[in-house]
Amino acid sequence: MKSPRVGMWRTYFESSVLLQTALDEHFRAESDLTLFEYNLLLLLDEAPDHRLRMGDLARAMVFSSSRLSYQIGVLERRGWVCRERDAGDARVIHACLTEAGKRVYDLSGRAHLMAVRELFLDDLSADEVAVLDAVFTRLKTKLREPAVLGPE
Repeated sequence: MKSPRVGMWRTYFESSVLLQTALDEHFRAESDLTLFEYNLLLLLDEAPDHRLRMGDLARAMVFSSSRLSYQIGVLERRGWVCRERDAGDARVIHACLTEAGKRVYDLSGRAHLMAVRELFLDDLSADEVAVLDAVFTRLKTKLREPAVLGPE
């Protein structure tokens, strides 16, 4: 007999995969973007001057440096992002949102919001939204903390 925690974990795991898959399929059909590409454009859109250091962007996307570099290359070929060296430190590279990327992001935003509402938010009460926000904010904060390896 499985415990309620194990059951909740399985339900969360399966439903989160189903939700991400449904959102990704919706994005591809509506805007020719993947869910990850949309998230990358969103992060750049929200960043000061629409640019982020590649390392910071990789951490925010929870991507390895090589995976981010590949993804940025894909978006560069579409003309949606560019890479620029930092003026003060040539070792640092920034990913930057282009005007074309901004237009694609803005156009896809409405479809994204409608899909998120339809597939997720509309089925939640205000109390459920508050609980989920508290739970996932706490979990995200905990998981973003540097790992502690053994006793101090």
